Amino acid sequence: MPQPNLQNMLKQAQEMMAQQQKALEELQAKTFEASAGGGVVKVVARGDGQLESLTVDPDAVDPEDVEMLQDLVLAAVNEALRQAKDAEAKLAEGAAGASGFDPASALDMLGGLGGGMGGPGLPGGGPPMNRAARRKKR
Repeated sequence: MPQPNLQNMLKQAQEMMAQQQKALEELQAKTFEASAGGGVVKVVARGDGQLESLTVDPDAVDPEDVEMLQDLVLAAVNEALRQAKDAEAKLAEGAAGASGFDPASALDMLGGLGGGMGGPGLPGGGPPMNRAARRKKR
């Protein structure tokens, strides 16, 4: 009776992948704000790595020292993007959970649920069957 176990694992992996996809979409829409130079340069970036806004205090614009302004802009942009990247890494860590279960790997392993106990490489398994072939087999 190993087949129901594999089906339960597949269902669990699919549910976890759906939850992970939803969390990733939410992260990509989330914004991260950073500033530099005591707030004279402010940046807002989205979780997908796109800059949403860049604000420069007019007092920070010194034609004699453009390099300083450039450095402040780079510092603010890099900080906002670092925050977004850290949030994405935290999401990836949470996807595996405390058990270390990776739903993407589980789906790869269970990919072809044809034949006796599973897909290719598993005892009793054969070549992967598509959905229509599995229905026909029933």
